[in-house]
Amino acid sequence: MSSFDRRSLLILPLALAACGFQPAYGPGGPARDLMGRISAATPADKNGFDLVERLEERLGRPQAPRYDLAYAIRTVPVGVGITPDNAITRYNLTGEIDWTLTDRESGARVAGGTVSGFTSWSATGSTVAGLSAEEDAAYRLMRQLGDQIVAHILAASARFAQ
Repeated sequence: MSSFDRRSLLILPLALAACGFQPAYGPGGPARDLMGRISAATPADKNGFDLVERLEERLGRPQAPRYDLAYAIRTVPVGVGITPDNAITRYNLTGEIDWTLTDRESGARVAGGTVSGFTSWSATGSTVAGLSAEEDAAYRLMRQLGDQIVAHILAASARFAQ
């Protein structure tokens, strides 16, 4: 590491403090008050269960919920690896979630939006292996989209968390 790199590294915290940066989970950070305060809608299917599981891992199980999180999940498998004899050997699973975070007391929407992503799986093995790979891809996609939702909530938390 050159001396220039070390100086930049030492100056970086000062620059972040000057621009108003505050760690979300730091002392007095807005996200600390969200732990256990967000209740996700009851899941209706496997994707919903996987999504809620990830949200609760990141935000804590709701103890005294102040906010309700509603969501709508859409997934579409798309064949992307096709052999010369038209057999599909690889799939992409694209997903999109529309979500809204609502304050229980006022009924006001405090955050929301749409997150999207994709993951893939190979369909070259046995039927059982293919089904297992497809299920794993859906699980990974819900975790990815759940992480995106949490990132958006944390970014917006300075506006609404008390």
